[in-house]
Amino acid sequence: MPPDLSTLRKRADFLAANHGLRVARPGFVLLARPNDGLGKRIGITVTKKIGNAVVRNRMKRRFRELARAILPLEGLPDHDHVLIGREGGIERDFARLKEELSAALQRAAQGRGDAPRRPRGKRR
Repeated sequence: MPPDLSTLRKRADFLAANHGLRVARPGFVLLARPNDGLGKRIGITVTKKIGNAVVRNRMKRRFRELARAILPLEGLPDHDHVLIGREGGIERDFARLKEELSAALQRAAQGRGDAPRRPRGKRR
């Protein structure tokens, strides 16, 4: 990672980012949340729903490269950025993923996230 970009490692940081701004794109979901002056930080999550270990690791490598290329320039200052892989992310063209991440970061900078998700649990 570039020197001005650090990695999220603690589960509590990922859970805190989940309460921040959410911007969904076809290949990923971006979560962004202020982190009280800790600089730009990145976290990457790819669940087992996406595929086996080979597929998940390939997607994480692509997301790390996206973060190296885009976040130092366009990332929100003093924010945690979490990329959550979606099923279509592994087949998407890398240039398209870059464009989508740039657009998602611009939306997050404007404070225009997606509508809150419906709570999970019992349906009445």
